[in-house]
Amino acid sequence: MTVFPAIDLRGGRCVRLTEGSFERETVYGDDPVAMARRWEAAGARWLHVVDLDGARAGRPVQAALVAAICRAVRIPVQVGGGLRDAAAVAAVLEAGAARAVVGTIAVGDPARCAAICRAHAGRVAIGLDARDGRLRTAGWTEASAVEARAAAAAAAAMGAAAVIYTDIGRDGTQRGPDVEGTRAVARAAGIPVIASGGVGSVDDVRALAALASDGVAGVIVGRALYTGAVDLPAALAAAGDA
Repeated sequence: MTVFPAIDLRGGRCVRLTEGSFERETVYGDDPVAMARRWEAAGARWLHVVDLDGARAGRPVQAALVAAICRAVRIPVQVGGGLRDAAAVAAVLEAGAARAVVGTIAVGDPARCAAICRAHAGRVAIGLDARDGRLRTAGWTEASAVEARAAAAAAAAMGAAAVIYTDIGRDGTQRGPDVEGTRAVARAAGIPVIASGGVGSVDDVRALAALASDGVAGVIVGRALYTGAVDLPAALAAAGDA
């Protein structure tokens, strides 16, 4: 299972939100490029970068910084946040991202999302951000009636390379991931699923790695890396990603 250190960008800085709330932000660094190099040097084989300003604005805002991160490391980078049309996805891939993550468009315009997945086969993941099993969009600010498992099955039909499933209620809390919810989403998806939200220990990484046979192929770790609750080399070893 792949471990993805998370680098969330807001106002040019490296931050983490708690439960998806922009009002509950913690700043962990003023140099996201240096942070990317730090995680690469510690053994990461992928990075997960989110333009939080872009997610809220509905268009990429931190594009120059995202491109700088992609140039600064040799490992692949998956990028999300504000990618809501074909031009934005194409631009972030041309800027060096190995994979683009779309979310809002998958719920609001499935046909357009499917066309984007076809145009960039193997390079588009669909982010499913849920609270109490129901999706939220537009940077987690808008509620949806769509159920996460149904959306996961739809993502596979659209041609997505992977699904990123985030339990918003656990994100940034370090109180443990939604193991059973992630298992259900992975079984429904039938394509690789990357778990996100709540990881607070190496044991949490190990618990998600045990879901490999269900289709869980990765885990995103954010705040726990920055607080030191999770040591990246130890997490990589627990995931079999060392």
